[in-house]
Amino acid sequence: MAINILMPALSPTMTEGTVSRWLKKEGDTVKSGDLIAEIETDKATMEVEAVDEGILGRIVVPEGTEGVKVNSPIAILVEEGEAVPEKAEAAPAKKAEPAPQTAAQPASAEAASAPTVPSHATPAAASSGKRVFASPLARRIAAKKGLDLSGVKGTGPNGRILRRDVENAQVAAPAKAEVTTSAPAEVTRVANSTMRKVIARRLSESKQNVPHFYVAVDIELDALLALRAQLNAASPNEGEGQFKISVNDMMIKAVALALRGCPGLNVQFTEAETLHFPDIDISMAVSIPDGLITPIIRQADRKSLREISAEARDLAKRARDGKLKPEEFQGGTFSISNMGMFGVREFSAIINPPQAGILAIAAGEKRAVVRGDQLAVATVMTATLSVDHRAVDGALGAQWLNALRDIVQNPYRLVI
Repeated sequence: MAINILMPALSPTMTEGTVSRWLKKEGDTVKSGDLIAEIETDKATMEVEAVDEGILGRIVVPEGTEGVKVNSPIAILVEEGEAVPEKAEAAPAKKAEPAPQTAAQPASAEAASAPTVPSHATPAAASSGKRVFASPLARRIAAKKGLDLSGVKGTGPNGRILRRDVENAQVAAPAKAEVTTSAPAEVTRVANSTMRKVIARRLSESKQNVPHFYVAVDIELDALLALRAQLNAASPNEGEGQFKISVNDMMIKAVALALRGCPGLNVQFTEAETLHFPDIDISMAVSIPDGLITPIIRQADRKSLREISAEARDLAKRARDGKLKPEEFQGGTFSISNMGMFGVREFSAIINPPQAGILAIAAGEKRAVVRGDQLAVATVMTATLSVDHRAVDGALGAQWLNALRDIVQNPYRLVI
């Protein structure tokens, strides 16, 4: 009996996804637990396992198809010797909307007459038949620009080709881009990934619907940096006991302790009530090639710096590799965004809904400070708190920031 393979719901908020790549082809034997496809969600590209067994009789939704509704058929599984149904009822996929043209910049005749290359059919597969491992975004950019991926060296895990690899290859041998007739400069058009679209939608909704207010404070880091140096010096040179604690690890713990002492920010606003959470789960912003994701350190206030360090490294690595499970990046009660490694002096972050607060951490730098009547030099960091004013008032936000500053400037609370 034929069985429809349905688009899975890989997260509670997922309503549609993109079939990035089929790992099985029509006619292949499928066993329960086999990896059959890569599905791109609003957060990551994830591999999907087969639940049933049989022969992959027909692929209903081809690679690269966007906007496939959850629970709609994407393939048909049949028993050996069974006739394959002609079709399965599949939800229609959204078609990419063309970029708007203006009267001042019409599309060139050459660009208009050029053949369209499907985003899922990369030149590498067509030209060489060699199997190429590449991220969905890298495939789309390469297909758009006519770049043969078989000649691109990947820098991702196991040689996987990422966006930066395609862009670097284009620098070496640029593909012909669409140009407008009235502008002297070439314009490169890159289709927005599912993740980029969702990031745009969620952050637009946050900025428009959540009344943000901002509180900033300068925090001296010298004591924290000295403690970090002492802790890392005590780490074994090798073996299982080896560890290296970062400033970000220490800030995660400091934020969690400040939330424990001032729990009014560990909340979520709804129209009917404000939710106060007993656990302190810190979402940390991690930049990945296709966008941004926020893996979560659960119960961060109860974990040691060593545990936080190991967990943060593992989550960040798997986030960049696209290997996070939905429960590892969905949820969280408070967020931090650290751009200190980029030398940023200060910035304000947009709240990650439905949370009520996010802390923007900037770079530590040598600044003049006044102690008593004397000038001194200290390593100072500006931290900016963004808060949902529906759930948190200004005085509470300032109180929490003062508590955080006290913890960071007296950091032994992080280890006792």
